[in-house]
Amino acid sequence: MKESFSVEYGLKKGSTKVLWKLISTANGLSEWMADRVIAEDNVYSFTWGKGGDKAVLLEQVPEERVRFRWLHEPEYTYFEIAMTNSELTGEITLTITDFAEPGEQDDLVNLWNSEVDALVRRVGL
Repeated sequence: MKESFSVEYGLKKGSTKVLWKLISTANGLSEWMADRVIAEDNVYSFTWGKGGDKAVLLEQVPEERVRFRWLHEPEYTYFEIAMTNSELTGEITLTITDFAEPGEQDDLVNLWNSEVDALVRRVGL
């Protein structure tokens, strides 16, 4: 059975509006997470090279978090990208929550590390 895990990334000060667009829209996700993302209603089609996958948008709280579930995964699983902005320091924390089989968490953390690196380069944080 898959278990949830979370990874936090501390980002520099920056525009939460730009970051929100990159994590919550098909065009934004295409800029760092996949080669192409197309949204039809609440179903997002992600393409990488010749392969791809589809996810349903489960929840979106503007400028706070977005949650998806891969269509081929169990109903209880999801991946969530949440952002919080420290009013004191202006720094942004990005928290990724995902699900992995026992023993596969490290591989998924490495994948998210790579994806978030691409996001940070894209947004300039």
